[in-house]
Amino acid sequence: MTGVPARNAVVTPGREDPPRGDATVSTDNARAAAEDSLEDYAFRYVPRTFRRWSAASVGATALGSIAFLADFSIGASIGIDHGTANAVLGILFASVIIVIVGVPVAYYAARYNLDLDLIARGSGFGYYGSIITTMVFAGFTCIFFALEGAIMAQGLQVATDMPLWLGYLVSTVVVIPIVIYGMRALERLQFWTTPLWLALALLPLLWILVSDPEAVRAFTSFTGNSDGSIKLDAVVSSAAVCFALTPQLAEQIDYIRAMPPRTPSNTRSWWTSFAFAGPGWVVFSGTKQVIGVFLAVYLLVKVEPTLGHRATEPVKQFVVMYQTLVPDWLAIVLALVLIVVAQVKINVTNAYSGSLAWSNVFTRMAKHYPGRTIFVLFNLVIAYGLMMLDVFTLISFVLSLYANVVMAWLVTIATDIAINKWVLRISPRFPEFRRGMLHDWNPVGLVSVGLASVLSLLAFAGLLGSEVKPFSVLIAIGVAVVATPVMALATRGRYYLRRRTDGIDSPRFDDDGNPSGERLRCHVTGYTFERPDMLASAERGPHGEVQYVSSLALTLDDSDRYVLPPEVIEPPRWAAARRAADRRTEA
Repeated sequence: MTGVPARNAVVTPGREDPPRGDATVSTDNARAAAEDSLEDYAFRYVPRTFRRWSAASVGATALGSIAFLADFSIGASIGIDHGTANAVLGILFASVIIVIVGVPVAYYAARYNLDLDLIARGSGFGYYGSIITTMVFAGFTCIFFALEGAIMAQGLQVATDMPLWLGYLVSTVVVIPIVIYGMRALERLQFWTTPLWLALALLPLLWILVSDPEAVRAFTSFTGNSDGSIKLDAVVSSAAVCFALTPQLAEQIDYIRAMPPRTPSNTRSWWTSFAFAGPGWVVFSGTKQVIGVFLAVYLLVKVEPTLGHRATEPVKQFVVMYQTLVPDWLAIVLALVLIVVAQVKINVTNAYSGSLAWSNVFTRMAKHYPGRTIFVLFNLVIAYGLMMLDVFTLISFVLSLYANVVMAWLVTIATDIAINKWVLRISPRFPEFRRGMLHDWNPVGLVSVGLASVLSLLAFAGLLGSEVKPFSVLIAIGVAVVATPVMALATRGRYYLRRRTDGIDSPRFDDDGNPSGERLRCHVTGYTFERPDMLASAERGPHGEVQYVSSLALTLDDSDRYVLPPEVIEPPRWAAARRAADRRTEA
């Protein structure tokens, strides 16, 4: 098979035209997937040759993507509904849970350079089972693109009288020139715009806090539509809206999977960048939500008490802030600049991550790679449709509903990593994502997510009683935490791995525990790829020698010609056997 090597591929020395591979993998299709600079490893491991940034650079880029303004709207919305005390406690509660869920998942992404779909495959879902969770995440990118796009359209309407439908269109198409160029373009955008965003967002807020102490007192005593007392159901209802932001972790992972290998020389910067850009994103997000409550209170108490839920619109919040410092016309201009910068920063990430997710799903199902650009446009069309349906006005309801499925999904993955891998030692400790090594479907994750989602949605709909309804998201979390290890024990871990060995003698990890940078030649494509991407092929060479096949070729192959036969795997005798298997894998 002819083709141009991927960015992690190197042409075999002395050979310009590699030998043709098998016809079951389309030459043009594999070539497009390999050479497409837009692919950004949507369905495979991120190689060392691509990960050329420092840990600090990756961390700064990842944090740039949390400039979204929906946080301010979410905080304002729950503050108006439940009052400051309940809203702040709900934000704090959600933030703590999100950090707990995020630590194991983000660590596996940064340490082993995998996106969330690849992690999910070996963490309870199977090779095809993870498609379900990837589609949940793809839906998240569409919803939040629509919310951010609506905020930008509101800003354009205030500043220029542009009709909302046209503002929706402008906010959609403006990200296309950036997002189609992938990680490199996103890194530059986030680096150069983050200081501007911070200055525009924080300076007027600090001025209000210093110059108007009465605003702070109004914020702390604000009761909203509640009676002013702290109630558990109000706290949990507030947290439920915040939980819908948890898939932002997957977008952070799309950045931190490019972290460099962790070595003794960069340990401190690696862990610092991981902490802030991985699970630590929620600290910044939660702070913005509290600021959103403050801004809504400032509007309703100090400016215009009749605004009602319109005080949740960031354009109104920031225009009023700037008006305390500058003339009205300049306040509108500054607010528009802030909104446009913030919207572009987050929506290039939404469009980028969404296109990766849709591309991943389609390629595995169809065994065909049409290029990521198509999925960028597909994602944007869905987001534009949601904007036209005015999803922004239903922000609390939509996010509360979505949070039930989101938490069922992410808590299941986190539980499989933390408990099934590290405590019970049933799930394979080292993440596996390659076709042929995994079963197509694993009931552990599928049953856990299905059961947690159904029960929490029934509660959300009030079918389990009005007293239970506010706690639906806690049902999703609790059921996922319990069902995941129970299913692993019930199935005795037999649906995780199809094989324990990949047929390659060399180790998958280097001396520091990082994925190996060794290169092996794929006999199907004719190019060399890094060791974690490779397996031994079931097809022997002309002299009976072992040949290697890349995960890319297996993803696009519509047959099982290169897939090694399954091994007879005895159910582990729990911890001891699992530790022994892990030692063999590491060696």
